[in-house]
Amino acid sequence: MTHTPHDIAEEFPEHADRIHALKAENAHFAKLCDTHHRINREIHRGEENIEPMDDMHLEELKKQRLALLDEIVTFLD
Repeated sequence: MTHTPHDIAEEFPEHADRIHALKAENAHFAKLCDTHHRINREIHRGEENIEPMDDMHLEELKKQRLALLDEIVTFLD
């Protein structure tokens, strides 16, 4: 089973326009999205064994991704 990474706009398609606008006007939001993208790709590469990593590191990355999503959602409400 492949774990295809999703960007923020794919995670929240109903907010795609708002996400685009926030990325352009809010540096903190843009940084959150960039960090989410980087961590999400790292998780994908670990899950697919492209860049092997131990389970503890993978779980820590997933916790970081979830925390980022929680913060990103606060901008979308």
